[in-house]
Amino acid sequence: MRWTTTQACAAIALMALTSGLPATPAKAQVTAYKQAVAEVASQDDEVAAFYRQTNYAPLWTGEGPEFTARRAALMAALADVTVHGLPASRYDAAGLMAKMQAARTTRDLGMVEVALSLAFVHYAHDISSGILTPGKIDAGILREVPRRDGVDLLKGLATNAPTAYLASLAPHNPEYRELMKEKIRYERLIAAGGWGPTVPAKALKPGESGEAVVALRNRLIAMGYMERSVSRDYDAALEEGIRTFQHAHGLNEDGVAGPGTVEEINISADDRLKSIIVALERERWMNIPRGKRHILVNQTDFTAKIIDDGRVTFQTRSVIGMNQGDRRSPEFSDEMEHMIVNPSWHVPRSIIVKEYLPQLQANPNAARHLIITDSRGRRVDRETMDFTQFSTRNFPFDMRQAPGDANALGKVKFMFPNSNNIYLHDTPAKNLFAREVRAYSHGCIRLADPFDFAYALLSAQTDDPQGVFQAALRSGRETKIDLVEHVPVHLIYRTAQVDARGKAEFRRDVYGRDGKIWDALQRAGVALPSVQG
Repeated sequence: MRWTTTQACAAIALMALTSGLPATPAKAQVTAYKQAVAEVASQDDEVAAFYRQTNYAPLWTGEGPEFTARRAALMAALADVTVHGLPASRYDAAGLMAKMQAARTTRDLGMVEVALSLAFVHYAHDISSGILTPGKIDAGILREVPRRDGVDLLKGLATNAPTAYLASLAPHNPEYRELMKEKIRYERLIAAGGWGPTVPAKALKPGESGEAVVALRNRLIAMGYMERSVSRDYDAALEEGIRTFQHAHGLNEDGVAGPGTVEEINISADDRLKSIIVALERERWMNIPRGKRHILVNQTDFTAKIIDDGRVTFQTRSVIGMNQGDRRSPEFSDEMEHMIVNPSWHVPRSIIVKEYLPQLQANPNAARHLIITDSRGRRVDRETMDFTQFSTRNFPFDMRQAPGDANALGKVKFMFPNSNNIYLHDTPAKNLFAREVRAYSHGCIRLADPFDFAYALLSAQTDDPQGVFQAALRSGRETKIDLVEHVPVHLIYRTAQVDARGKAEFRRDVYGRDGKIWDALQRAGVALPSVQG
């Protein structure tokens, strides 16, 4: 709820408070004020450090227009937190106003001073970095969230125009702004009744007719995926509307309302709004420079993109980790440093002991495409080795697949060295890219068009990217090609994103991570408008 004019006036009423203080000698008042500030500020290390550095001078409770402006700007920002998908209850703006209105003594002023600073720092951290800790929500979210120093935040407020400074704290990338607009649009849509009745059928196809087809048509019209029309038939116009919807939701664009498509169409506007609010929190976790050129892998979209100056210059389909145990692809950011053409596949230890060791124990000649080596790189003789003597804890060997057409990594892998052993690579299993849900790998990201991806990357450092790559490929040897300028890589997970027209598109919550985030946001006080009232 936004503050009324009366509430806003009350919120900045401290301007007149000093005139009502007891007639105490000025020095005694200053001492009492500083003692109160020091005492209350001690509950927060950053706030306490700020006041020590400023000799406990007031930031909020002094006399003059600059203090009034800061108080007004903070209260206005706290009144707008729900626009960002943040919970109003988290900041207790009403309690702050009550403290300001009740202040009568110098000590009261000192306590109000710190209360405002604490509220500001709390808000500044939340709006710039999010209210949740990603790793506590899901082990696969490995994102390092940027957190600004509280002392620097307070100093920034002290030296800048307060309204502009507070506005600068939220992410400024276009995606965040567009998501906020879509959040407002969906709130209005929900208030107006949403998209109407769901489709009372599991599947429909062209040529069918009846009430379920009418419901399908009406829902697509309400969603904005086709022009208004009146027909009981699944005609060409409806088929095109289905294709438009499928395109916007990452589904196979066949024009048929199969079970998966109908399920997505029947998802409520409330649930779509939840995805938008989760996406806003995720954008706050990534309130970092993305890179003038960067690689963006949206796991829920099953795509990998190269983005230059905010524009997608290359895009390909991808396969991500299967939805099982530690095979789910993690989320994090790093820098791509090089590519390896004709790579060997050094099998990760987790795969060796979980998958190949049991096979070798049953049959020493299993997985003959893999070379087994000891710690000194010497080849192990399968015929003389008793693999049953080893367990998952003491298996002492490495396994490697030599370069070749059947190599699990295909003909090229793209490296951004990280402790998770995750990278992008080619694959001989090309058939998987035709599937709608592409979660089949052990965690790494497979690319449908790895050669073209390589050409696009190398185009920044050579006039003949294809020639450079193909020469390395024809050699048949494992060849490393360094990227002269490292390229930031962002492995993200967005079930809500905004297209070029500013309209929200949605994807399935493949790993259930966004559901976990929404539950955590609810526990923190976030609620849909209908629940908030």
